[in-house]
Amino acid sequence: MKVSIAQFKSKLGALDENFSTAARLIETARNSDVIILPELWSTGYYPTPAENFADIDGRRTKTFLSTAAKNFSVNIIGGSTLVSDGGKIFNRCHVANRRGEIVAAYDKTHLFSFAGEEKIFSAGDKLSTVELDGVTCGLAICYDLRFPEFVRKLAVNGAEILFVPAAWSLKRLTPRRILTKARAIENQMFVVFANSAGFSEVVNPLGEVVAEVDTGEKILSAEINLSQRAEIIATMNLLADRNLHVDK
Repeated sequence: MKVSIAQFKSKLGALDENFSTAARLIETARNSDVIILPELWSTGYYPTPAENFADIDGRRTKTFLSTAAKNFSVNIIGGSTLVSDGGKIFNRCHVANRRGEIVAAYDKTHLFSFAGEEKIFSAGDKLSTVELDGVTCGLAICYDLRFPEFVRKLAVNGAEILFVPAAWSLKRLTPRRILTKARAIENQMFVVFANSAGFSEVVNPLGEVVAEVDTGEKILSAEINLSQRAEIIATMNLLADRNLHVDK
């Protein structure tokens, strides 16, 4: 499976320009199997008041992703966008398959209190996995990566690849690099981390960086070899070896 990360730093509040940039990068990466956008790519991270910039029911976002996915016959992990739904604001990721169907939506579960997200957004309360080209993919957004029990649940639900759109500050680059590797190793999954600020990467189940870029507008592409994952699990199956009978 060829995955491509469309890394770019959005202009704050400039929706039309950001949609145009995303469209151009998707077209550039059109020969991929899956394209992933960063967190809050349509608005930047994040304009206030958020309700003035939120996509009502995600309509514009879904139409955009659906059209691009169908036109280029590519699966798109739609990063995340501000979505107004039922009087609440969510940091939501939509997924479109090759036919242009919106096949999944995930609301960021862990809100980053350091940046006051809990004062603006409502937290999601559901895990989300989606099958793309026969591969089970798990969805997380940025800060979710710091919570191992969350990612473990996705792994238990069959996720082979974890897709993580993010707007992760480079001031915290060192822990982030450790976290992508840790989540990959402990769950024996690939991790695809798409960061608007830069240093997006693809990590294999051994914690090895398959591909990485620095900062700026870039397309990062990598081939994900799922047979490698199967070989690793055949040798040492971490999920099967868990002892679930330990006293709490």
